[in-house]
Amino acid sequence: MLDAFEIISTSGVVLWSRTYAAVNPSVVNSFISDVFIEEKSAVAGAKDGASAAVNPPYKHDQHSLRWTFSKELGIIFVAVYRSLLHLPWIDKLVDNIKAIFVSLYGDQLKKPNTTIIEYIKFDEYFDQQLHELEQGSARSDARAYEKDTNEPPPVPSVLVDKVQTKSSPESSPIPSPNVSRPSTPSTGHLLAAKQGPGGRMSRRARKLQNGNSAPPSSGDEGPAKKGKQGKQVKRGRKWDADGLADESDDVQLDYSAPAVTSDSEADKRGAVEEVDASTWGSRTKGKFVLKDLGDEVHSILADAETKKKAAAAKSESSSTGLLGSSLGAIGGLFRNVVGGKVLTKEDLEKAMKGMEEHLLKKNVAREAALRLCEGVEKELIGVKTGSFESINARIQKAMEASLTKMLTPTSSLDLLREIDAVTSPPATSLRKRRPYVISIVGVNGVGKSTNLSKICYFLLQNQYKVLIAAGDTFRSGAVEQLAVHVRNLKELTAREGGRVELYQKGYGKDAAAVAKDAVAFAAQEDFDVVLIDTAGRRHNDQRLMSSLEKFAKFAQPDKILMVGEALVGTDSVAQARNFNASFGSGRSLDGFIISKCDTVGDMVGTLVSIVHATNVPVLFVGVGQHYSDLRNFSVKWAVEKLLSSA
Repeated sequence: MLDAFEIISTSGVVLWSRTYAAVNPSVVNSFISDVFIEEKSAVAGAKDGASAAVNPPYKHDQHSLRWTFSKELGIIFVAVYRSLLHLPWIDKLVDNIKAIFVSLYGDQLKKPNTTIIEYIKFDEYFDQQLHELEQGSARSDARAYEKDTNEPPPVPSVLVDKVQTKSSPESSPIPSPNVSRPSTPSTGHLLAAKQGPGGRMSRRARKLQNGNSAPPSSGDEGPAKKGKQGKQVKRGRKWDADGLADESDDVQLDYSAPAVTSDSEADKRGAVEEVDASTWGSRTKGKFVLKDLGDEVHSILADAETKKKAAAAKSESSSTGLLGSSLGAIGGLFRNVVGGKVLTKEDLEKAMKGMEEHLLKKNVAREAALRLCEGVEKELIGVKTGSFESINARIQKAMEASLTKMLTPTSSLDLLREIDAVTSPPATSLRKRRPYVISIVGVNGVGKSTNLSKICYFLLQNQYKVLIAAGDTFRSGAVEQLAVHVRNLKELTAREGGRVELYQKGYGKDAAAVAKDAVAFAAQEDFDVVLIDTAGRRHNDQRLMSSLEKFAKFAQPDKILMVGEALVGTDSVAQARNFNASFGSGRSLDGFIISKCDTVGDMVGTLVSIVHATNVPVLFVGVGQHYSDLRNFSVKWAVEKLLSSA
């Protein structure tokens, strides 16, 4: 376990520190004195920024210190831990923290007379890296053990003692060296796997538990034969509104769940796993704000690694006269452009074709890819080139600018502020309080109900009172699906605050009328937000799409959000355009929720395609199946994914 981590300037100022166990100040002081002041330790390259793995550890007072140094900034990064421990990930932690710190605050530290630096997110970045490296080390240790022994990791002794105390000495079978099949123990001593997600009870154990077979008289004899019974007639099973079997039906269906023996255990059986709020958002000025999509830490480390490779390639190029090999996916397309001339359309033609193909591989629609290439070409034609490195940098910058311009919204996307403006209007505005209405639309199967529930969970974190309206009155099971979501969200609401209810009128009703009645009901019952689910519909079916105009007129939603799949490909352009034009004159989509982004890797071209087709921004991105798997859209993340070489 790490005892402490400190970032110290060579002048003796502690810039940042984190302490997990008490460490005598003399440990770090002796390290600085011996290595950097008196230079007692014969460390090769101690002051030229060598990796922590290269610098040998400094040991003092039962502690070991792994460290690295930024010569340009004059900053030392030190990790302190007990010498008895073996922490294989500690060098990686020191190097990564150095890369993150220099990337975030290096420019500020270079400015003269800098006295104050605000470390806004550095604590979160450090915690993320520490947790990730510790978990990765634990997994690799477990895999290494299994590889060496061909067995799973050993069970802790505490668990072994628990198992042994449950079985009496008389009933515990004695191990035998015989490799033949062991005899069957008596009924009371059958060992079954733990029920639940970790394992299922065996068929034999279920039969014996339910009393459907008599206990065998001995280990080698089969079960006693029962008398012939009359043929049983199968009864129809009844289901309640929540999708559960009727209580009068005594047949157990869910064998994966633990056996219920008391009311308290029955309550725990359907419990929804609690979510650590810090894993998907943070509180800022009293509001719970979602994290941006993309791992900021990974992005910073990737940038640092790219710069490191570029510097190494540049050094090699200058020494050998050859071009460095660390070229980006986009920059590599301009390998044959000669420096020292004014670029023309003919010079860029081949490179633009390659750039277009690169974007198509990322799932960008052809018309969107052409628009981006035209923007880059416009930036480059007439530019006088210098060295190849300057061309590469200019191309990368032009491409980033074109993508950023396309994806950056033109208006504010602060959903919480908009809700507060409607639900709590200032007295000077003379507006009456009313609920904020959000409608979710999209084609079949993209995850409308799931993402609606994610937004609801996000709003519950901010203690809003939410009414979910079941506007899908066509698809079988749609109302029951929302009922299950509301039941789960109610349980989480008890922990987080807020209130959530379901408004539904069953099937076969007019969806527009249901939405209108839901908004009126929410106003009467003092709800803050109304989330309206709608039926999925094919974007090329005019009959189905025409009903959306009536829906928009009746419900009068403040926000109409369309859920689109990240893996749908180029058909996303037609989907986005048809939905955007289906709400009548003067009304269009207000934003997109892109679902299933965790399934496509870096092929996130759907984002570019739908924004290009409609000029409507992306608000949220879905990254999993849990209620907390929702993120704010990050333009920087999308640009890096599209320009990556993978």
